[in-house]
Amino acid sequence: MPGAKPERNPRWVKNMCAFRILLSVLALSAYLRPAQAEDERLRDTIDREIKAGWAKEKITAPARSSDSVFLRRVHLDLVGMIPTYEEATAFLKDADPKKREKLIDTLLSDPRFARQQSHAWDLAMLGRNATLVEGTIGHRNRERFRQWLARQFEANEPWDRIAAKVLRAEEDGSQLFFAVNSGTDEMVTAVSRVFLATQIQCARCHDHPYEPWTQKDYHGMAGFFVRTVTVEVPGKPEVTNQKGKQYLVGEKAVGEALFATEEIDPKTKKKQSVPIKPKFLNGVALTEPEAPKAYVEPKLKPGEVPPKPAFSRREKFVEWMTAKDNPYFARAAVNRVWAQFMGRGFVHPVDDFNSQNTPSNPELLKTIEAAFVAHKFDLKWLVREIVTSAAYQATDLGPVADAMPKHYERARIRPLSVEELTASLHVATGLGLESALKAEPSSQMLQYLGQPADGQGRFQGSLSEHLFLHNGDQFRGLCRPNKGNLPEKLLTGSEDWGAKVERLFLSVLSRPPTSEEKERFIKYLSADAKDPKAAAQRMEDAVWVLVSCSEFRFNR
Repeated sequence: MPGAKPERNPRWVKNMCAFRILLSVLALSAYLRPAQAEDERLRDTIDREIKAGWAKEKITAPARSSDSVFLRRVHLDLVGMIPTYEEATAFLKDADPKKREKLIDTLLSDPRFARQQSHAWDLAMLGRNATLVEGTIGHRNRERFRQWLARQFEANEPWDRIAAKVLRAEEDGSQLFFAVNSGTDEMVTAVSRVFLATQIQCARCHDHPYEPWTQKDYHGMAGFFVRTVTVEVPGKPEVTNQKGKQYLVGEKAVGEALFATEEIDPKTKKKQSVPIKPKFLNGVALTEPEAPKAYVEPKLKPGEVPPKPAFSRREKFVEWMTAKDNPYFARAAVNRVWAQFMGRGFVHPVDDFNSQNTPSNPELLKTIEAAFVAHKFDLKWLVREIVTSAAYQATDLGPVADAMPKHYERARIRPLSVEELTASLHVATGLGLESALKAEPSSQMLQYLGQPADGQGRFQGSLSEHLFLHNGDQFRGLCRPNKGNLPEKLLTGSEDWGAKVERLFLSVLSRPPTSEEKERFIKYLSADAKDPKAAAQRMEDAVWVLVSCSEFRFNR
């Protein structure tokens, strides 16, 4: 009948209900699937992929590092100095199975983490012995740049924002990157190497013989920086961190990168230099408005930079570089951070991605890169995931002789940077964290011990380093009993010699002594206990033996 409701078959109704329930379940599962995919933490993905690599290469999985080895390693990597005696004893006595994760979170929240990262990235951007056109940088300028970097890491600024600030060079302290790389060619080389892990400088004079980069690619990159101007200005004496020289960075409104083509000028019979428009590394040319006709750059007084242009090529490069879909930027950062904590990058050297230098684990690199972008370039999150992984916490013992094992089958063993060594000496000899944070490497320490941290993982001990460690007074001087330091406290303390030796080893090497070490140190230190002068000399010798040994010089 018209208007009558159709009779419903009970079986049909039942099946329809079941179908609706199934649709609901499928919809719910589709909604939950991304969250479930994210349930596997990056640290677990790292371990799964690294273990798969070991299985493929038929490598026996390494054991876990001991608590004392991990303690020293993670302190040096995250805060740039060894743990204090109190920090070491508290961690080693802690029976909590989650104590490693707790320690990592504590150190990442410590202001020293920002300081350590500022040192690492300062060296990555400027190198150990960076110079200006007129000579060396100078301590004040270098320290101002490091302090600026430290503020970024302390605020946990995302890496894309930090990199953008470096290239905009507008904040006080950030300008040193352009002051060091003040020429257009230097800018192109440094920006490509540090932020894009690409070596394009070979294409400056000729097309790259092995890579797709051409001279036009190189000069297309130069077009973004050819207008950049860096000027030196006096600092403001009333501002603590502005004493000495300062630098300002500006940008002209006009100016082109010139490239000598193979075409011959019919009038001069010489090669013509033609302007090359800016072009990104992915081959896309910059679209920009025409400059006003008959425009003339304003005359500038000494110490002045050009007024901000209406259209900034450098700003357009920054926007392209830090975009989430940039194929170079996140990958370069991930590879460099991975190398910082794991000893070598997926691509090594870290700043040279090319067709001949393929990643050791391309899938893991892609996974970490995607996760890094998804977490909005959060460096602290990335560091946490790496150092919490079992791969990072592996033992540094094993049959492989390579200092930087390609498959990470043994934890890296690296020399302490000169900054880490200086701070750790103050911690080891009981001068305290405040003293360690204020300690600066001397010019001699920089000369003899400053080279290991070159960003490539290279290190070769030298005779000059050996002579400095064993004959110089800078190590010895801190080992003499004096002004309430550790040697003086051990010498005058009421504990038995066994307890004193235990404290000595935990303070310097972050581990208790072996039974043989304990026996030998007790015998040596107690021999002249009644003669104050001889006892003081023996205590100095005992402390010096530990701070000058290879175990203290390296991160194990």
